[in-house]
Amino acid sequence: MADTAAPQLPAVSTPGLPAAPGSNPLSRKLNKILETRLENDKEMLEALKALSTFFVENSLRTRRNLRGDIERRSLAINEEFVHIFKQVKEELESINEDVQAMSSCCEDMSSRLKAAKEQTQDLIVKTTKLQAENQRLEMKAQVADAFIAKFQLTPDEMNLLRGMKDEPITEDFFRALGRVKQIHDDVKILLRTNQQRAGLEIMEQMALLQETSYERLYRWTQNECRTLTQESCDISPVLTQAMEALGDRPVLYKYIGDMLAWLHQATASEKEHLEAMLKLVTIEGVEENIQEVVGHITEGVCRPLKVRIEQVIVAEPGAVLLYKISNLLKFYHHTISGIVGNSAATLLTTIEEMHLLSKKIFFNSLSLHASKLMDKVELPPPDLGPSSALNQTLNLLREVLASHDSSVVPLDARQADFVQVLSCVLDPLLQMCTMSASNLGTADMATFMVNSLYMMRTTLALFEFTDKRLEMLQFQIEAHLDTLINEQASYVLTRAGLSYIYNSVQQHKPEQGPLSSLPNMDSVSLKVAMAQFDRYLSAPDSLLMAQLNFLLSATVKEQIIKQSTELVCRAYSELYAAVMDPSNEYKDPETILHRSPHQVQALLS
Repeated sequence: MADTAAPQLPAVSTPGLPAAPGSNPLSRKLNKILETRLENDKEMLEALKALSTFFVENSLRTRRNLRGDIERRSLAINEEFVHIFKQVKEELESINEDVQAMSSCCEDMSSRLKAAKEQTQDLIVKTTKLQAENQRLEMKAQVADAFIAKFQLTPDEMNLLRGMKDEPITEDFFRALGRVKQIHDDVKILLRTNQQRAGLEIMEQMALLQETSYERLYRWTQNECRTLTQESCDISPVLTQAMEALGDRPVLYKYIGDMLAWLHQATASEKEHLEAMLKLVTIEGVEENIQEVVGHITEGVCRPLKVRIEQVIVAEPGAVLLYKISNLLKFYHHTISGIVGNSAATLLTTIEEMHLLSKKIFFNSLSLHASKLMDKVELPPPDLGPSSALNQTLNLLREVLASHDSSVVPLDARQADFVQVLSCVLDPLLQMCTMSASNLGTADMATFMVNSLYMMRTTLALFEFTDKRLEMLQFQIEAHLDTLINEQASYVLTRAGLSYIYNSVQQHKPEQGPLSSLPNMDSVSLKVAMAQFDRYLSAPDSLLMAQLNFLLSATVKEQIIKQSTELVCRAYSELYAAVMDPSNEYKDPETILHRSPHQVQALLS
């Protein structure tokens, strides 16, 4: 458009009125149009560009038809839009039909899955139980194999021990004999459990086999010794080993036992001779005179007897042998006093002195052993089982108690010694175990103490005069069992998603408002926790503390699992009652906790 000045239109004036410049409306519109700058009006430019596509001729006819052309063009565009959107609508309706079909299919599949889940729930529970039973049976099979390997001899070992009459003894024989002795000692463990019948049968079998083996070894050794001459005195290593093995079957307490037996026999013989010489004498007090004479006759052996016994005792042969010597001296003091009669006889006084000396050194030996336990307290082993110091001390105590039970000392004297022996050994052992476990965690400490106390209790269970000590040990075991039961229950609740919820239920007070208003106690949070709890119900054995696998007693482990499960069921019952309580304002509580306490207990039983 050329930059030419627009022609000035003459002012229009109304007759009879003076013309006012700029007051004419038409003039104002024209001026406004003329003053418009098209380059600044983008909408006008766009409109003109669109107009230029179909308004090609500027004539009177085209100007008059311009509005109609624009409207027809707009109508055509709208019809085109309608046609396109109709296609889009048809496509969307098709997609909607497909989505509806998919939704119906999903709903149908969901209902089928729900029905199948309800139908197979019992099957899943039974399958879980069968799998657990299968694992238990496999474990029992492994235990049975281990039991046979530990408590039975192989056919080759049986043949070695029985052998033929003229078959020579080899080193394999001694290995098999050592295996019999080990089984005979290990089987005592069975006698402290509920397998007493099997233990007694195995012990009897091993005892008979042991006696047969020693008889064969004794005969073979006799034949070997007969072949030894001064010209040829080559002693084979097997013969030396045989003599060492036969050391388990000598007359009791060689030197001391033989001497006391000889003294008893000699004293009785002297008394019989005196009674035979004086049987016709009717003087009053002859019996007292005979006893006094026998007492004087035996005075000569007192000093050498005392010297030899002191040599053995002072050499400190070990606590077990010292205790056996003490009991032996006590027995012969009681037996010979029936012959001599006078408690003031020199022989009886000597035997009593040696008895007291051996007893004193025996208890000194036990006290020394106990003090060494406290000097260097061992840390518990990684499996939380009894420490090596505990096992060594219990072996010592077991040997002492076994010799105590086999002694021929009067019952009241044995009972008094027994109480003192237990106090001397068990009290330091308990103190050592407590100090050893002092730096462990709660569950580790309880497991270690239960294992240690269990070993002490099983050691004492086979011996007499142990009732009070067994009762005390049982009380201590139960105290630590309570700790493990609570720890296992807390372990399950934490990992099954109920720990925080159960604590909130326990600590909730009515003035705090409904339980559902507390943080993380809303329906959604409870449903999430229940889903986690359902996973625990499907496999309860998956949530066991590692410490329970370290327990030596399977019965104790089962007791802990059973009672901790009862605590979990009790916690669920309290939670169930709280959620079902209308005052806690849970909407549709049956959808939150869909299992009753009875169902939970049935699944965990």
